[in-house]
Amino acid sequence: MTVIEELICTQTDGSISFGNYQLAKKSKVEDFEHNGDIYKVKTFREITKLERNGMFVYESVPGTTVRNMQATEDGMTFQVEGPEDAQITLGLEDDTEYQVFVDDISVGRMKTNLGGKLNLSVELDEGTPVTVMVDKDA
Repeated sequence: MTVIEELICTQTDGSISFGNYQLAKKSKVEDFEHNGDIYKVKTFREITKLERNGMFVYESVPGTTVRNMQATEDGMTFQVEGPEDAQITLGLEDDTEYQVFVDDISVGRMKTNLGGKLNLSVELDEGTPVTVMVDKDA
């Protein structure tokens, strides 16, 4: 998997891809429209962050590249790649329990805080994407 040179883009399946963990300097794209929503992405090697309509969606430390992110009423799925293990924070429903899968293996049930944030760690090797699925009904 390669980084996203344009920092954020729409995929043919209707999902979005974003992030470039290879950048040495902070870069951002604002006012990216996708399915009636406005996205903002900030990314570089130390952090990648995504907002939708001014609300928090995704953050990773260090920076990552995310492919095929799709959010539903029940959670979200995406592929993530980075140069090393990453701490990922997702913006979901407040005070809700989700089942989390990494490469189709359950890592357990996790509950969001009152602000709707869910934190997870993902083991990453550069060049090898990992699939993450977060689902409240699983």
